[in-house]
Amino acid sequence: MTDDDMNRAPGKAPDNTQGNTRNGRQNGTHAGTRSGTTPITGPIQRLLRRVRAFDLRRPLAWNGLLTACWVLFAVLDVTSGGWRTVALDPEVPGTLVLLMSVAFSVPLLWRRAHPLAVLAFMAPVALVNVWSGAVIQAAYFQQIVVFNIALRLPGRALAWAGALVAAPLLAGAAHRPHSWDPLIVPHVWAFALSAMLGIVVRTRKEYTEALVDRARRLELERDQQARLAAAAERTRIAREMHDIIGHNLSVITGLADGGAYAATRSPERAAQALEAIGTTSRQALTELRRLLGVLRDHPAEADRAPQPTLDDMDELLTGVRTAGLPVRLRVHGTPPPAPPTAGRQLTVYRVVQEALTNTLKHGGTDPSPTAEVTLTYRATELEALVTDTGTGADTVGRHGPGAGGQGITGMRERASLYDGTLEAGPLPASAPVGGWQVRLRLPLEDTPS
Repeated sequence: MTDDDMNRAPGKAPDNTQGNTRNGRQNGTHAGTRSGTTPITGPIQRLLRRVRAFDLRRPLAWNGLLTACWVLFAVLDVTSGGWRTVALDPEVPGTLVLLMSVAFSVPLLWRRAHPLAVLAFMAPVALVNVWSGAVIQAAYFQQIVVFNIALRLPGRALAWAGALVAAPLLAGAAHRPHSWDPLIVPHVWAFALSAMLGIVVRTRKEYTEALVDRARRLELERDQQARLAAAAERTRIAREMHDIIGHNLSVITGLADGGAYAATRSPERAAQALEAIGTTSRQALTELRRLLGVLRDHPAEADRAPQPTLDDMDELLTGVRTAGLPVRLRVHGTPPPAPPTAGRQLTVYRVVQEALTNTLKHGGTDPSPTAEVTLTYRATELEALVTDTGTGADTVGRHGPGAGGQGITGMRERASLYDGTLEAGPLPASAPVGGWQVRLRLPLEDTPS
């Protein structure tokens, strides 16, 4: 059926997956293959795309053009006398036939906006058509309206359309009993084909719209996931930068204070402090270059040195001791045959590093604090407990309601990545001296979802 609404249905995207032939025939007759269509259907699809584009730009102009063509067809059928070749009564007045032809064609201008009303308007004209015996071809224009009803309105409206089309035909067949077949059968077939075509185009259109909507939602979800991933990456980088800079600067500060104190009494100790400051600074710069290199360089060129693990714990504690904080390591339990994952080991390392850094910054100096790191292996979890005996004025600050800053927040975020828990707070009142503790509990395996 040549209705403009068929042209409104979105077409299937061309398939561009066909490759070149083995003999290198890439031009000439293979132009249609490159576009995903055969040489026959290619021009048709291009024409349909142009028609759809014109209809979208100027719907009234396209609708009026088609209606004018149908009116012209109906009028020519009357003026040429062609309607008499199929008429049951060729003696019907020509004026009546012309009026019926116009009544069947002109209302098609409103078939999109009010298809059911247009079909209701045509029903009396169809009754006069079959009752008089003219049986003009313009009566089949009703099926264009039926197509629009099937395309746009619910199934109940299609049932009403069937009733509006069938009622005049049944009345005319009752008036002319011997004309049952030429009156009923062609229109029944035309109605069935128009309704089926409208349903098929509607289904295809809704399916395409669903695919477009799904693609749009997937794009939104992709963008949202990208933003979330970027935020998570920024948070991870901020944690790494905080741990690297905060820890190493705290060690450097401790070494500088110790070196300044020993400069007048023991120049050798001052020289050792300066050397340790240089070593710690170079280590911090190396870690920062590696982290920034991953962000700035091409992935293949970035330095991919491994992250710290539990095997590097002794080196960490040695640096802290050099900064002036006596710290002791204890290990309880038996490590599992398979070591914890690299991510879990890094989490434990960074939490211990951050806890000792806080002790260096907030533990005070009178008396000098000490610290202890206890690693406890259990059947299903690894616990890291960091305690210190800091009682300086700075220690009170980290006990306050606004204490912790980004350090403790970052430790909790690291623990939550592996379903772990972290507790930070003052030592129990039963402790011999004041101090602070950080307790990390980390499952050795992922929790099944």
